[in-house]
Order: sequence, then structure tokens, then C-alpha cells
Amino acid sequence: MNLGFFGLQFSFGLQQANMSPIYSFLGADEASMPLLWLAGPITGLLVQPLVGALSDRTNSRLGRRTPYFLIGAALCSICLFAMPYSPVLWVAASLLWILDAANNVAMEPYRAYVSDRLDPSQQSLGFLTQSAFTGLAQTLAYLAPTLLVQAGVSADLIDANGIPEITRIAFLIGAVLSITTIVYSVLRVPELPLEADERQRMTGEGLAASAALGDFVAAFKDMPRPMRQLAVAMLFQWFAMFAYWQYIAFALGRSLFGTADAGSAAFRQAVLLTGQAGALYNFVAFFAAFAMMPIVQRAGAKPVHAGAMLLSGLAMLSLGLVTTRMGLIPAMIGIGIGWASLMGNPYVMLAGAIPPARTGVYMGIFNMFIVVPMMIETLVMPLIYRPLLAGDPRNVLLLSGAMMLIAAAATLRVKEGRTEAASAN
Repeated sequence: MNLGFFGLQFSFGLQQANMSPIYSFLGADEASMPLLWLAGPITGLLVQPLVGALSDRTNSRLGRRTPYFLIGAALCSICLFAMPYSPVLWVAASLLWILDAANNVAMEPYRAYVSDRLDPSQQSLGFLTQSAFTGLAQTLAYLAPTLLVQAGVSADLIDANGIPEITRIAFLIGAVLSITTIVYSVLRVPELPLEADERQRMTGEGLAASAALGDFVAAFKDMPRPMRQLAVAMLFQWFAMFAYWQYIAFALGRSLFGTADAGSAAFRQAVLLTGQAGALYNFVAFFAAFAMMPIVQRAGAKPVHAGAMLLSGLAMLSLGLVTTRMGLIPAMIGIGIGWASLMGNPYVMLAGAIPPARTGVYMGIFNMFIVVPMMIETLVMPLIYRPLLAGDPRNVLLLSGAMMLIAAAATLRVKEGRTEAASAN
């Protein structure tokens, strides 16, 4: 069921590891980097709630959620193929907008699909399995350039725009995986058929953007209290992760390679090391997600997630002090545990609080708690990067670590449990 999530997350891993370097190769300034990442937050804010609501109302021969998987995956594959051929900065930025929109079209219906298929006792297993596939996919996405170098492709083989050949090949692999894994999941685990009364209701209501918008507004007003409380923790943890992805390559360039020059061979080595570090934390996340399953079933998702955010925050704080490659290992272990929890446990808490008939729209709204912090980071970071953070990406990682610690405290304030409204539905 979750193999399609592997393809989606391989795409996200490629973005996290390579978009800042690609922008730098094409001449972007470090301080303006967050603005060039604006595509993800904006498209997520606009696309996912609407698509989630539409998927709740869709009644097609392919199913309720499947059309959105297939459309999103196909567009994603096209953009991944084209991205490393970008001749100028605005082309790469434009492709990222389309790529993120495509990923968002597939993402929340996919989460709703898992919730649709599993009863409440299985949902923690389902969402943490998604988290495990996230870790595995992003491990390979981060590690792909290094594996290509080991296979004999030179890290210094670049095109006229400065984009390495290993980056081009990695994105081509992602383009293939995006569509093939989704198609495999659809064929192997088709959606459950709707009940007759549910089909009749959906046929009577029709599929229209205005109706979906009405569903979104009504669901937002009726949002369960645990979901509102989760929004606070999400604000801090996703601000931290977004800033981390944008600046980790630049931080390692300074601390381990003594360079801030994006055109230098030393910086390309920093990008390779960033990929290796990212592969390590995602590899840890893959196993951590499985290890969390029995713990979450016994202790609940809230304390596990709070502990994971604490470890992740301490790890990010330590990155500002790392001066050797070996020093990265404990930091990546901490971030990996946090990443495994972040991609699974908030959804476990959410699934226990929302009415099943509104799963799609609430999954879309929940994504707003991810993209709004990203938008805030995008707008704030260029303003504070030089005056408050001294133009040093290592200070960005210190800020991210502090925010993860706040997220851990905010998670403990969430009241878990299925609401009366959710139980009634």
C-alpha cells in the first residue's frame, strides 16, 4: 500500500538535498535562498486542502483517491526529468513550483487513502510504515550522487550551467520512481469500494470546487481541539526542518571545508557530504519508524513524538559545533529519530481526532500546519540572516535546534483521543 509513498518521498529527498545547491550553481545568493523555496509552502497551502476536500467527494471508476495519485505522479516525473537541465535560475524556480504542486496533488489523498483502508487499531502501523518508506526513499535520494561517484561518474563533471552530471542522473532516477511506484500501489492495493449510500450521497452532492471549498470552511470551523493544539508544535518543528534543509550544505561547507564559494570543488564536496549525512539520518528514520510502532501502541504517540523532537533539537544544536565528519554521526542519529516521528506520529494523533468521512479535507487542512511555518521561515529568514544570524548558516542550525525544543514542549500540551464528533461519524 505504501510503496507509492516511496516514489513521492524520493522526489522530496532530491529537492531537500539538491535545490539549494542547484540554485547556487545558477547564481543565487544565500540570503535569498528561502524565497526560492517558496514554491512548496505556497502550493501546499493552496493545493492540498482543496484536493483533500475534492478527493472526499470524488466517485470515479478508478476510486476516490487514485485519480489524484496518478495525475500528481505523472506531473512530478516530468518536472524531475527537466529540473537539472535548467539553463537559468528562473527556470529552476518555475519547475519547482510545478513539481511541488504535483507532489501536493498526490500527497494528502495518499495519506487519506491509508486512513480509509485501515481501521483505528491499524492506523499507527499504517502511518509509521509511511514514515519508514519516507526514511528509505530519502536515504537513497540523498545517497544517489555519492553512489554514482563510487560507480565512476566524476563529481566535477558539470554542464555549462555548473550543474553536476551526478545531479542530472539522480533526478532522472527520481522521475522513473515517481510514476512506477504509484502505479504499482494502485494495481496491487486498489481502494475499497464505497458503500451504496455513500456513493448516492456523493453523486447527489456532485464534484465542484465551490462545494469542496464549503467543506473546507466548515471543517476548519469544526476543527477538533487536539488538531488545534498540534498546530503550535507543527509551527516550530516545520520552521526548523525547512531552515535546516536550506542551509545544511552551506553550514558544512564552512565548518568542514572552509568555503562559502558555490563554484568551488570544495563546495561540491560539501554537497556530497550533505547527501551522505542526509542519507544517514533517513536510514536511521527507516529503522526508528519500525522501532516506534510497539512503543506508540503501548505509550501513545504524544510522549514518543515529544521525546523525538527533543532529540532532534539537541542534534541540531550540536551541528553548529561539528568540525569533523565523524561528529556528524550522533547529530544525524538524533535528527533521524525526529524525522521518523515527524512523518508518522502527528498523523497518528490526528487520525484519532477527526471524523472518518472528512479525512481528506482534514488531512489537507493539517498540511497547512506544515506549509504556514515554511512560509513564515521563507519570509523571515532573508530579513534576519545577516543582521541577527551574522550571515552564517551555522547559526541557522542553532535557531532550528532551539525551535525543535519548543516543539517538544508544545507536543506535551496536546490532548490525545478521539473527539465526540469524530466518534459519532
